[in-house]
Amino acid sequence: MTYSYYPGCTLRTKAKILSDYAIASAKVLGFEMEEVENWQCCGGAYTASTDEIATKLTSVRALAQARDKGQDLLTLCSACYNVIKRVNADCRSNENFIQKANNYLAQEGVAYHGEVNVVHYLEVLRDTIGFDNLKKAVKNPLKGRKIGAYYGCLLLRPGRVLQFDDPENPKIMEDFIRALGATPVIYGQRNECCGGYQTLNDKELASSRSEAIVQSALSQGADCLITACPLCRYNLTVNSVTKVPVYYFTELLAEALGVKEEVENGN
Repeated sequence: MTYSYYPGCTLRTKAKILSDYAIASAKVLGFEMEEVENWQCCGGAYTASTDEIATKLTSVRALAQARDKGQDLLTLCSACYNVIKRVNADCRSNENFIQKANNYLAQEGVAYHGEVNVVHYLEVLRDTIGFDNLKKAVKNPLKGRKIGAYYGCLLLRPGRVLQFDDPENPKIMEDFIRALGATPVIYGQRNECCGGYQTLNDKELASSRSEAIVQSALSQGADCLITACPLCRYNLTVNSVTKVPVYYFTELLAEALGVKEEVENGN
């Protein structure tokens, strides 16, 4: 199976390893990630203003390209997933947005009405590959490791639109951890905000939120955290006072599948 892949800006710079590990792991698991051509930044945050169209057009272009190839659109970054999936929902149900967006894009020959499914890499593992099959593919079980899944905000909310998992009691990342042979650690702050974009104008707030998350995970016995969000990883590693290893979930996936060293050696 082949997916149209929208990497997003950060996965081409500071979070390149999030993407590299994912692509290598996908090949082992039997699916391909075909990068969207000439993609542009999704904006990084969904604009709630009902008359804001321009910042969402890049998402519509990527969605239309996936539609034209007959593929679902796959994302890795939590922010990209949140933005593009919410824009896709607008393209399906918001007539005002549909009309204005298609009017803008008509000169490019683009007309889109929400025909594509937007999926996160973790959803592919759960819904298409299946965690039982993932477990069978593991070569290096992560036995003895106690891992806390950090969801944050953007994968889960708004739950009615994203439908990624239960916003209050998610389990997809814990099931993923079990499939790799490790022990998931359930802690109270795993779906709370890390401070997000507040790190730009209120670092003290971001620091206090990140520290609360780290302490919550450590109190339940976690020896590391995993996340899908580059900004969350930044906040949890840089802005928290207490230091704990924070990995992208794809790094542990690549390790368990036996391809981590290949990626790091550039093979």
